[in-house]
Amino acid sequence: MKKMTICILGGTGQLGHELMKVMKDKKVVSLGKKNLDITKLDEVYKTLKAIRPDVVIHAAAFTDVDQCEDKPELAFKVNTQGTKNVSIVAGNLGSKLIYVSTDYVFDGKKGSPYNETDLPNPINIYGMSKYEGEIEVQKNLEEYFIVRTAWLYGHQGKNFVKTILSLTSSNTLLKVVDDQIGSPTYALDLAEALKKLLVTEDYGIYHFINEGNCTWCDFAKEIIKIKGIAAKLNPTTSTEIQRKAKRPQNSTLSNNSSIKLRLWQEALKEYLSNE
Repeated sequence: MKKMTICILGGTGQLGHELMKVMKDKKVVSLGKKNLDITKLDEVYKTLKAIRPDVVIHAAAFTDVDQCEDKPELAFKVNTQGTKNVSIVAGNLGSKLIYVSTDYVFDGKKGSPYNETDLPNPINIYGMSKYEGEIEVQKNLEEYFIVRTAWLYGHQGKNFVKTILSLTSSNTLLKVVDDQIGSPTYALDLAEALKKLLVTEDYGIYHFINEGNCTWCDFAKEIIKIKGIAAKLNPTTSTEIQRKAKRPQNSTLSNNSSIKLRLWQEALKEYLSNE
Protein backbone atom coordinates (compact mmCIF):
# COMPACT_ATOMS: atom_id res chain seq x y z
CA MET A 1 0.00 0.00 0.00
CA LYS A 2 1.30 3.44 -0.99
CA LYS A 3 2.37 5.64 1.91
CA MET A 4 0.37 8.81 2.35
CA THR A 5 2.39 11.86 1.29
CA ILE A 6 2.10 14.84 3.61
CA CYS A 7 3.50 18.30 2.91
CA ILE A 8 4.07 20.52 5.93
CA LEU A 9 4.24 24.25 5.25
CA GLY A 10 5.91 26.07 8.12
CA GLY A 11 8.02 23.01 8.75
CA THR A 12 10.75 24.87 10.65
CA GLY A 13 8.35 26.32 13.25
CA GLN A 14 7.15 25.03 16.62
CA LEU A 15 4.34 22.93 15.21
CA GLY A 16 6.25 21.83 12.11
CA HIS A 17 9.04 20.51 14.34
CA GLU A 18 6.59 18.37 16.36
CA LEU A 19 4.71 17.21 13.25
CA MET A 20 7.93 15.73 11.91
CA LYS A 21 8.25 13.66 15.10
CA VAL A 22 4.76 12.17 14.92
CA MET A 23 4.64 11.55 11.15
CA LYS A 24 7.56 9.11 10.95
CA ASP A 25 5.31 6.37 9.55
CA LYS A 26 4.34 8.57 6.58
CA LYS A 27 6.13 10.15 3.65
CA VAL A 28 6.65 13.76 4.73
CA VAL A 29 7.99 16.76 2.85
CA SER A 30 8.66 19.64 5.25
CA LEU A 31 9.07 23.14 3.82
CA GLY A 32 10.17 26.30 5.62
CA LYS A 33 10.12 29.82 4.21
CA LYS A 34 13.59 29.31 2.74
CA ASN A 35 12.19 26.46 0.63
CA LEU A 36 8.90 28.05 -0.39
CA ASP A 37 7.48 31.57 -0.51
CA ILE A 38 3.75 31.01 -0.06
CA THR A 39 3.01 34.59 -1.16
CA LYS A 40 3.93 33.63 -4.76
CA LEU A 41 1.17 31.59 -6.39
CA ASP A 42 3.35 30.27 -9.23
CA GLU A 43 5.96 29.06 -6.76
CA VAL A 44 3.35 27.35 -4.58
CA TYR A 45 1.84 25.61 -7.62
CA LYS A 46 5.19 24.48 -9.03
CA THR A 47 6.43 23.18 -5.66
CA LEU A 48 3.26 21.35 -4.61
CA LYS A 49 2.66 19.92 -8.08
CA ALA A 50 6.13 18.30 -7.92
CA ILE A 51 5.32 16.79 -4.50
CA ARG A 52 1.70 15.79 -5.25
CA PRO A 53 0.78 15.59 -1.54
CA ASP A 54 -2.29 13.74 -0.30
CA VAL A 55 -2.47 16.27 2.54
CA VAL A 56 -1.09 19.78 2.97
CA ILE A 57 -0.74 20.98 6.57
CA HIS A 58 -0.56 24.76 6.28
CA ALA A 59 1.17 25.97 9.44
CA ALA A 60 3.23 28.73 7.78
CA ALA A 61 2.40 32.18 9.18
CA PHE A 62 3.66 35.54 10.37
CA THR A 63 2.88 34.92 14.05
CA ASP A 64 4.54 37.80 15.93
CA VAL A 65 1.36 39.48 17.17
CA ASP A 66 2.95 42.86 17.99
CA GLN A 67 5.09 42.92 14.85
CA CYS A 68 1.92 42.40 12.81
CA GLU A 69 0.71 45.80 14.08
CA ASP A 70 3.91 47.40 12.73
CA LYS A 71 3.85 45.45 9.48
CA PRO A 72 0.18 44.96 8.54
CA GLU A 73 0.94 44.63 4.82
CA LEU A 74 3.31 41.75 5.51
CA ALA A 75 0.79 40.12 7.90
CA PHE A 76 -1.95 40.10 5.25
CA LYS A 77 0.48 39.13 2.50
CA VAL A 78 1.64 36.03 4.38
CA ASN A 79 -1.39 35.06 6.45
CA THR A 80 -4.17 35.92 3.99
CA GLN A 81 -2.72 36.00 0.46
CA GLY A 82 -0.37 33.11 1.25
CA THR A 83 -3.29 31.04 2.53
CA LYS A 84 -5.34 31.95 -0.53
CA ASN A 85 -2.50 30.66 -2.75
CA VAL A 86 -2.12 27.43 -0.79
CA SER A 87 -5.88 26.75 -0.80
CA ILE A 88 -6.19 27.38 -4.56
CA VAL A 89 -3.32 25.01 -5.33
CA ALA A 90 -4.50 22.32 -2.88
CA GLY A 91 -7.91 22.41 -4.55
CA ASN A 92 -6.35 22.22 -8.00
CA LEU A 93 -4.24 19.21 -7.06
CA GLY A 94 -6.99 17.45 -5.09
CA SER A 95 -4.99 17.56 -1.84
CA LYS A 96 -6.66 17.68 1.56
CA LEU A 97 -5.86 20.94 3.34
CA ILE A 98 -5.45 21.54 7.07
CA TYR A 99 -5.17 25.26 7.80
CA VAL A 100 -3.85 26.06 11.28
CA SER A 101 -5.60 29.14 12.64
CA THR A 102 -5.79 30.90 16.00
CA ASP A 103 -7.88 31.82 19.05
CA TYR A 104 -7.12 35.46 18.17
CA VAL A 105 -9.88 35.40 15.53
CA PHE A 106 -12.23 36.14 18.47
CA ASP A 107 -12.71 39.45 20.28
CA GLY A 108 -12.59 37.97 23.80
CA LYS A 109 -15.91 39.41 24.97
CA LYS A 110 -17.72 36.10 25.40
CA GLY A 111 -18.11 34.99 29.00
CA SER A 112 -17.42 31.33 28.23
CA PRO A 113 -15.16 29.30 25.88
CA TYR A 114 -15.65 29.90 22.16
CA ASN A 115 -17.29 27.14 20.12
CA GLU A 116 -16.38 26.23 16.56
CA THR A 117 -19.63 27.87 15.36
CA ASP A 118 -19.08 31.22 17.12
CA LEU A 119 -18.63 34.16 14.77
CA PRO A 120 -15.06 35.54 14.71
CA ASN A 121 -14.48 39.24 15.35
CA PRO A 122 -10.69 39.84 15.58
CA ILE A 123 -9.35 42.89 17.43
CA ASN A 124 -5.76 42.92 16.15
CA ILE A 125 -3.99 42.68 12.77
CA TYR A 126 -2.71 39.16 13.40
CA GLY A 127 -6.23 37.89 14.20
CA MET A 128 -7.70 39.73 11.21
CA SER A 129 -5.11 38.35 8.79
CA LYS A 130 -5.62 34.78 10.06
CA TYR A 131 -9.42 35.08 9.93
CA GLU A 132 -9.25 36.38 6.38
CA GLY A 133 -7.09 33.31 5.69
CA GLU A 134 -9.95 31.14 7.01
CA ILE A 135 -12.34 32.92 4.65
CA GLU A 136 -10.02 32.21 1.68
CA VAL A 137 -9.90 28.50 2.59
CA GLN A 138 -13.71 28.35 2.73
CA LYS A 139 -14.01 30.30 -0.52
CA ASN A 140 -11.56 28.18 -2.51
CA LEU A 141 -12.31 24.70 -1.19
CA GLU A 142 -15.47 22.72 -0.54
CA GLU A 143 -13.65 20.23 1.68
CA TYR A 144 -11.19 21.60 4.23
CA PHE A 145 -10.04 21.42 7.83
CA ILE A 146 -9.64 24.72 9.69
CA VAL A 147 -7.98 24.05 13.03
CA ARG A 148 -7.82 26.84 15.60
CA THR A 149 -5.38 26.49 18.45
CA ALA A 150 -4.13 28.74 21.24
CA TRP A 151 -1.15 29.74 23.39
CA LEU A 152 1.09 27.28 21.58
CA TYR A 153 4.46 26.18 22.94
CA GLY A 154 6.98 23.63 21.71
CA HIS A 155 10.67 22.74 21.75
CA GLN A 156 11.51 24.86 18.69
CA GLY A 157 11.66 28.66 18.65
CA LYS A 158 10.33 31.19 21.15
CA ASN A 159 7.29 30.77 23.38
CA PHE A 160 5.85 31.85 26.74
CA VAL A 161 7.23 28.85 28.66
CA LYS A 162 10.78 29.46 27.47
CA THR A 163 10.43 33.17 28.24
CA ILE A 164 9.36 32.47 31.84
CA LEU A 165 12.22 29.98 32.32
CA SER A 166 14.69 32.51 30.95
CA LEU A 167 13.39 35.41 33.05
CA THR A 168 13.32 33.41 36.29
CA SER A 169 17.01 32.60 35.87
CA SER A 170 17.88 36.27 36.45
CA ASN A 171 14.82 37.68 38.28
CA THR A 172 13.15 36.71 41.53
CA LEU A 173 10.04 38.85 40.90
CA LEU A 174 8.12 38.74 37.62
CA LYS A 175 5.16 40.81 36.44
CA VAL A 176 2.70 38.59 34.57
CA VAL A 177 -0.68 39.47 33.08
CA ASP A 178 -3.58 38.06 35.08
CA ASP A 179 -6.64 39.37 33.20
CA GLN A 180 -6.40 37.34 29.98
CA ILE A 181 -7.69 33.76 29.91
CA GLY A 182 -6.69 31.15 27.35
CA SER A 183 -5.91 27.52 26.61
CA PRO A 184 -2.17 26.65 26.75
CA THR A 185 -1.41 24.03 24.09
CA TYR A 186 1.61 21.76 23.69
CA ALA A 187 2.61 21.62 20.01
CA LEU A 188 3.30 17.87 20.28
CA ASP A 189 -0.28 17.21 21.41
CA LEU A 190 -1.61 19.40 18.59
CA ALA A 191 0.55 17.46 16.10
CA GLU A 192 -0.87 14.14 17.36
CA ALA A 193 -4.42 15.50 17.00
CA LEU A 194 -3.74 16.67 13.44
CA LYS A 195 -2.36 13.24 12.59
CA LYS A 196 -5.67 11.68 13.70
CA LEU A 197 -7.70 14.29 11.82
CA LEU A 198 -5.95 14.07 8.44
CA VAL A 199 -6.95 10.44 7.80
CA THR A 200 -10.64 11.33 8.17
CA GLU A 201 -13.00 13.11 5.82
CA ASP A 202 -14.80 14.91 8.64
CA TYR A 203 -14.24 18.32 7.12
CA GLY A 204 -14.98 21.57 8.92
CA ILE A 205 -13.75 23.84 11.71
CA TYR A 206 -11.99 22.42 14.77
CA HIS A 207 -10.68 23.77 18.06
CA PHE A 208 -7.67 21.73 19.18
CA ILE A 209 -6.29 22.87 22.53
CA ASN A 210 -5.18 21.15 25.69
CA GLU A 211 -8.21 20.86 27.97
CA GLY A 212 -8.82 23.48 30.65
CA ASN A 213 -7.87 27.14 30.77
CA CYS A 214 -5.98 29.68 32.86
CA THR A 215 -4.58 33.20 32.91
CA TRP A 216 -1.02 33.93 31.80
CA CYS A 217 -0.15 34.36 35.49
CA ASP A 218 -1.63 30.94 36.37
CA PHE A 219 0.33 29.48 33.46
CA ALA A 220 3.56 31.01 34.81
CA LYS A 221 2.77 29.76 38.34
CA GLU A 222 2.42 26.22 37.04
CA ILE A 223 5.73 26.47 35.16
CA ILE A 224 7.71 27.59 38.23
CA LYS A 225 5.89 25.07 40.46
CA ILE A 226 6.75 22.12 38.19
CA LYS A 227 10.38 23.26 37.82
CA GLY A 228 10.72 24.07 41.53
CA ILE A 229 11.90 27.61 40.81
CA ALA A 230 12.08 30.07 43.72
CA ALA A 231 10.55 33.04 41.94
CA LYS A 232 7.62 35.26 42.89
CA LEU A 233 4.97 36.47 40.49
CA ASN A 234 3.34 39.87 40.56
CA PRO A 235 -0.08 39.62 38.86
CA THR A 236 -0.72 42.65 36.66
CA THR A 237 -3.26 43.94 34.15
CA SER A 238 -3.09 44.17 30.36
CA THR A 239 -3.16 47.98 30.55
CA GLU A 240 -0.12 48.05 32.84
CA ILE A 241 1.97 46.10 30.33
CA GLN A 242 1.81 48.17 27.17
CA ARG A 243 1.72 45.96 24.07
CA LYS A 244 1.18 47.18 20.51
CA ALA A 245 -1.49 44.63 19.71
CA LYS A 246 -4.69 44.46 21.72
CA ARG A 247 -5.28 40.96 23.13
CA PRO A 248 -8.68 39.30 23.65
CA GLN A 249 -9.45 39.02 27.38
CA ASN A 250 -11.05 35.61 26.94
CA SER A 251 -9.70 33.49 24.10
CA THR A 252 -10.50 30.09 25.60
CA LEU A 253 -11.65 27.55 23.04
CA SER A 254 -14.09 24.67 23.41
CA ASN A 255 -13.24 21.44 21.58
CA ASN A 256 -16.47 19.70 20.53
CA SER A 257 -14.87 17.04 18.34
CA SER A 258 -14.17 13.40 19.23
CA ILE A 259 -10.41 14.09 19.05
CA LYS A 260 -9.47 15.34 22.51
CA LEU A 261 -6.19 16.61 23.94
CA ARG A 262 -5.15 16.00 27.55
CA LEU A 263 -5.27 18.58 30.38
CA TRP A 264 -2.90 21.50 29.88
CA GLN A 265 -1.18 20.86 33.24
CA GLU A 266 -0.33 17.26 32.25
CA ALA A 267 1.00 18.37 28.86
CA LEU A 268 3.11 21.13 30.44
CA LYS A 269 4.63 18.68 32.93
CA GLU A 270 5.75 16.37 30.12
CA TYR A 271 7.08 19.28 28.06
CA LEU A 272 9.14 20.63 30.98
CA SER A 273 10.62 17.19 31.70
CA ASN A 274 12.23 17.39 28.25
CA GLU A 275 13.14 21.08 28.23
